[in-house]
Amino acid sequence: MDKFKRRDFIKTGTAIAGTAMLSGMPNSDLFAAGSDVIKIALIGCGGRGTGATFDAFASGQNIKLVAMADAFQDNLEGTYKTLKEKFGDLIDVPESRKYVGFDAYKAAIKEADVVLLAAPPGFRPAHFEEAVRAGKHVFMEKPMATDIPGIRRVLVAAEEAKKKKLNVVVGLQRRYQTNYREAIKRIQDGAIGDVVSGQVYWNSGGVWVRPRKPGQTEMEYQMRNWYYFNWLCGDHIVEQHVHNIDIANWIKGKYPVSIQGTGSRAHRTGKEYGEIYDNFALELTYDDGTVVYSQCRHFEGIANRVDETFQATKGRVYLSAGNQAVLWDANGKEIYRHDPKGNPNPYQQEHKELFEAIAKGEYKFENAEYGAYSTLTAIIGRIACYTGKVIKWDEAMKSNIDIMPETYSWNSLPKILPNAEGEYPVAIPGKNTDLFI
Repeated sequence: MDKFKRRDFIKTGTAIAGTAMLSGMPNSDLFAAGSDVIKIALIGCGGRGTGATFDAFASGQNIKLVAMADAFQDNLEGTYKTLKEKFGDLIDVPESRKYVGFDAYKAAIKEADVVLLAAPPGFRPAHFEEAVRAGKHVFMEKPMATDIPGIRRVLVAAEEAKKKKLNVVVGLQRRYQTNYREAIKRIQDGAIGDVVSGQVYWNSGGVWVRPRKPGQTEMEYQMRNWYYFNWLCGDHIVEQHVHNIDIANWIKGKYPVSIQGTGSRAHRTGKEYGEIYDNFALELTYDDGTVVYSQCRHFEGIANRVDETFQATKGRVYLSAGNQAVLWDANGKEIYRHDPKGNPNPYQQEHKELFEAIAKGEYKFENAEYGAYSTLTAIIGRIACYTGKVIKWDEAMKSNIDIMPETYSWNSLPKILPNAEGEYPVAIPGKNTDLFI
């Protein structure tokens, strides 16, 4: 999208309110005056939050964890124990800086110089807004939101982060992975000509399920099983496949103008899988006529595939998260093969580069915008598959459909609820899709 369209998108709908909240705030100090210790706060104490903290400590900088926040006490305590056993006194989180509840993030953010945002994606816009409002540097996991109003909020906060010169790194770690960097640099330098088509995949057996327990409210059940509810996860096309979709956008240097596709619940059909699909197939069409085919599925017992391949006017490229990257010319001759020896772990590399910049007082990272637009691409893909319609990017930009709950407490009700048998409504293209877009 050109700059005019980006500005227009940010200004629509709920973004106006977001700008009012964030504007006029002072710039942040790089980190605590008179100390070379970079204080971090962890928001979201699940597996990815624990992993992000490990990766932060692997950055080689003088870091100390000083605050933690999670909606669940047991999540927080379990992660605290794991981190304390590993890092000892570098985990300086007394009981007074362990914050629990839906609003816990606000108190934890105040304690730190850098915040790690790793709660379920539906909460990302609010958490990112608060971090920017407080003038903190940010690492945040993908995806950036689960609906289009949420994306607007992220983009408004991203603009304010730029004004405050706050470093923001997003956990689309392929952007920090050596084989992707080297191959895409060569592509952008013209090694294989203009990319005209591509295929991107995340096909796997799916993820965990946590059985419903006696006494759980509906809000707690959905929060514990956040992967299966769109307001929290966005469906696996958004939560997982955004990685591969982001590669398509990165290689093209732009975003699709329209998206169409299909999807369903073919195998994972039980009520324990909430409302999400188990397969999606998209066509991402760019303004130059390039079409990228996108496929993701959660089928057990299948041939897994998580990679990307593109065809161009002078050759083709193959990429994968396993440090592979090969470029061929139009005659099939190999012109570049990446050597994976000694490559850094990309999860750690993104933290290494972030914390090194902060320690040096440098402003280098503005990942939030491309993270938001690649997330938006995946959200539009979900909408296209749920509705069975061709969705134009410019039309999707105008959407004000908010899938988040009206209020947040353990007795609040999400917008999607089960029937008497515990089964959740599922999008059926052409029939009930107003519930889901």
